[in-house]
Amino acid sequence: MPVRLLLLALGTFAVGTDSMVVAGILSPVAADLGVSVPTAGQLVTVFALAYALLAPPLAALTARLPRRRLLLGALAVFTLANALSAVAPSFGLLLATRVLAAAGAALYTPNANAVATTLVAPERRGRALATVLGGMTVATALGVPLGTWVGRSDWRLTMWLVTALGLIAWAGLAALLRDLPAPVTAPPGLRERLAPLGKGPVLGAALTTLVFFLAFQSVYIYLATAVHGATGGDAGRLSLVLLTAGVASVAGSWLGGRLVDRVGVRPVLLIGSAVAAAMFAALPWLGRSMPGALVYAVVVPLAGWSVSVALPHRLASIDPANAPLLISLNSSALYLGTAAGGAAGSAAITVLGADWFPLAAAVWALAACATAAATTRSAGVPASGAAPREPAPQPAPQPAP
Repeated sequence: MPVRLLLLALGTFAVGTDSMVVAGILSPVAADLGVSVPTAGQLVTVFALAYALLAPPLAALTARLPRRRLLLGALAVFTLANALSAVAPSFGLLLATRVLAAAGAALYTPNANAVATTLVAPERRGRALATVLGGMTVATALGVPLGTWVGRSDWRLTMWLVTALGLIAWAGLAALLRDLPAPVTAPPGLRERLAPLGKGPVLGAALTTLVFFLAFQSVYIYLATAVHGATGGDAGRLSLVLLTAGVASVAGSWLGGRLVDRVGVRPVLLIGSAVAAAMFAALPWLGRSMPGALVYAVVVPLAGWSVSVALPHRLASIDPANAPLLISLNSSALYLGTAAGGAAGSAAITVLGADWFPLAAAVWALAACATAAATTRSAGVPASGAAPREPAPQPAPQPAP
């Protein structure tokens, strides 16, 4: 495995950890900065919203910059922002540093994927992309629980951990990432990036992604609250739940890819969303004991990551010639859904209480299922049978369901 690919993957590992690790340290952050846990959850909302809104214009504005300079600059901004997060004296300043970190992440991740394809022979590009995107998957499996465990006594240590990861990746890429070839074709501008949303099937697919991640992230961001009965607030127990969810996420990604090829996109979307809805409805009872919390931590990521694979595959199948552009729209919808999930989860805790707020997620998951059912009929995605045999798109980096 080329060392440069591993360094690019280390960068995506840092980004993936940073995007969701706050979910594991909400209570320490809230206690230290004098805010409520739902308010602290808006740190995830702000990061995701900034990523979604900044990614398209930043990509258009920086399209002609040399890839090496852009990658190193993006990673430097991301790393500096996390160092500022670690020393932020107030919640308002911490929110500002999350926006800055999201800007760096929004520039780094898509460019890391693009650069990865230039470092290997054409027949190895799929594996190169899988390696770099694997940093996100490993972040879900290991980075989030590790960051939660590190921050059990001081949440700022978690931010320093992400800072260190970013700094190592930056130093390695600065030393080894040289002589990158220039892009062969001119990159699309902002108008071209957003134009596909004018098509009904594309808009329906993007809406499905948004609602789906609203449902999932409204629970994941506040998972420590949902399983407090099982963990008793112990960071070690919560880390175990998150680690279990992370391992199940890896398995769910593997399972989803094979199910999409075997039975098609529509069944995976409908069944996965329905299973998730049932588990959200059961979480108020499952979250009272460790065995129940661990069952939830296995089943929901299996279903969620299966659907997460089907979502970009569906968009790419609508117009295979423009698959990379459509997958980038899926990524933006995904982060918008994550941002909405942070706000919706906070509202659900306020209205329904800490014990019962997952019931709202069950309703939203059913809404995602209904949206998928209504829009796949006319989206050019087969209702049954195997998905179209176009070149398999690589899923966009995403937060953990």
